[in-house]
Amino acid sequence: MPLTISVLADRPDLYDAFTGMTDSWPEFMRHDPVGNLYYSMLDRFADYILVCQDEAGEVVGRAYSVPFRLGAADLPDDGWDGAIRRGIHTSATGAQPDTVSAIEIVIEPSRQGTGLSAEILAALRDNAARLGFAELVAPVRPNGKADIEQPMSVYAGLTRADGLPVDPWLRVHVRAGGTIDKIAPRSMVIPGTLEEWRAWTGLPFDTSGQVLVPTALAPMSCSVEHGVAVYVEPNVWIRHPTGATGSQRISAGRGW
Repeated sequence: MPLTISVLADRPDLYDAFTGMTDSWPEFMRHDPVGNLYYSMLDRFADYILVCQDEAGEVVGRAYSVPFRLGAADLPDDGWDGAIRRGIHTSATGAQPDTVSAIEIVIEPSRQGTGLSAEILAALRDNAARLGFAELVAPVRPNGKADIEQPMSVYAGLTRADGLPVDPWLRVHVRAGGTIDKIAPRSMVIPGTLEEWRAWTGLPFDTSGQVLVPTALAPMSCSVEHGVAVYVEPNVWIRHPTGATGSQRISAGRGW
């Protein structure tokens, strides 16, 4: 299926269709406070956001990224949240970003499994190159991880007979030329009251301790005494070289 992939800054007319596109995230994943801050200020990062249309002009995918200043530090342990926090701070202070991180790739549910994710990932990497970044990093959520209690450090290293990762989404990144850098042990932190968690998951949250929630990647911590629960999700940092020199920032192109 031929795609038209454009930079959102160049296609503000698609903003409503872009934000209104259906996705398949579990409800609790929509309540990360740091992530929601990013999504409330997309205009700041519109050169780093892609909108994907099919041959009929329907929006069937979207991709988000954020530039930030990392300096000589390692990729942060706070992964997804950390990239967003640093991106907002970099933008607010006017600092020069030296790193760009993927934030999310979303495929319209009826188009999942058709190879669009790999094509959009390539476009996100190419957009980072157009903006002058030597690499695209990504705090990847390996959503094929079914064993909630298995450490991410173990799961991320599992490979098939052909040497590629067992996890489908990690496999897409590695096939695209990415390399696994490290685990981000607290990539996303989602706090909530027990009432909120019951509404988000349909589970009782009536016992203190660890709670296993389907589609989560790690157990959640619940305190009935204090009326709260917290989910701390580990992700996997992946680095993608872009081929750019990183010596000059250039404006985004007019699409692919």
